[in-house]
Amino acid sequence: MRLFAAVLPPDGALAELALAADQLRDAEGAEDLRWTGLPGWHFTLAFYGEVPEETVPELSRRLERAAARTAPFPLALRGGGHFGDRALWVGASGDVAALRRLAERAGAAARKAGLDTEDHRHYRPHLTLARGSGTVHLKPYAAALDSFTGAQWTVGELALVRSRLPRSGVRGEQPRYEKVGGWPLSATG
Repeated sequence: MRLFAAVLPPDGALAELALAADQLRDAEGAEDLRWTGLPGWHFTLAFYGEVPEETVPELSRRLERAAARTAPFPLALRGGGHFGDRALWVGASGDVAALRRLAERAGAAARKAGLDTEDHRHYRPHLTLARGSGTVHLKPYAAALDSFTGAQWTVGELALVRSRLPRSGVRGEQPRYEKVGGWPLSATG
């Protein structure tokens, strides 16, 4: 199974972002971007890649422990950015330090479950809105998101998500995501 750990924003936060994204989709050149769909909007904490089914129970136990060691925390979708001309994203505000700690714990859970994970890089919280081929400059789109600030919510769960990549070859087809596990953040203080 192709898996990753994530924070899934609530429907209200996603609806706010959808309004901002719809305005961007009407901008010049936007038709040349591959826009992600609302069902795929999430904050990836740790990407695990292909995970053998027999490893999933141990990974799940480790993620449950990571969630139990993390207190619920406030978060909001805010601002925009880009990774070169390859990815346009929305960032986060609120207790971003807690989000980073949760990402570190999700990575450690995989290592303790025996999964090879890529070297830990500095975690940059982002929710991908669109992908480019490098031919469309994403800086103006990111600048248009600078003033975007969504309502704050409380992150209360660590999710394990399965990603099914498109197989049809149809242009614009999106990966399908399925939540396969979720654990409440339950530490106090």
